[in-house]
Amino acid sequence: MGRDLVLELPTDVHSIERAVDLVMNRCLSRAGHARRLDLNFRVGLTEALSNAMLYGNADDPSKSVVVEISHEAGVIRATVRDHGSGFDPSTVPDPTRPENLARPCGRGLFLMRQLLDEVWFNDRGNEVTLVLRLDAGGPFEGGAEA
Repeated sequence: MGRDLVLELPTDVHSIERAVDLVMNRCLSRAGHARRLDLNFRVGLTEALSNAMLYGNADDPSKSVVVEISHEAGVIRATVRDHGSGFDPSTVPDPTRPENLARPCGRGLFLMRQLLDEVWFNDRGNEVTLVLRLDAGGPFEGGAEA
């Protein structure tokens, strides 16, 4: 699967919306399934970019975030990589548990796992890959692997 689009973004949350719009326009022009793309993929990618900038790069403007998008045979894949030290996703608390409802962490990862068909991290924990199968389920269906 080749890369269709590669972006290097500054660590600036104001750049997220424009980058996601660019990715969505590229994806929508090459694939159908606008609802799953516009709902599931848009939210998942936005959360991945936010996490990479705010947590991975610690909101450090001297660091960047790299996004690679590929599309092949009904599958859209986004890889988001930051320049932080990484983390262990298995240690992120489940935000739906009563004791975690008021805690600010874990919601973005939860959303990614719920909205996309696959979510996986590299060993270092500074790169996440999001996979959306365009022929799978309805606009809010999807499982995930961690």
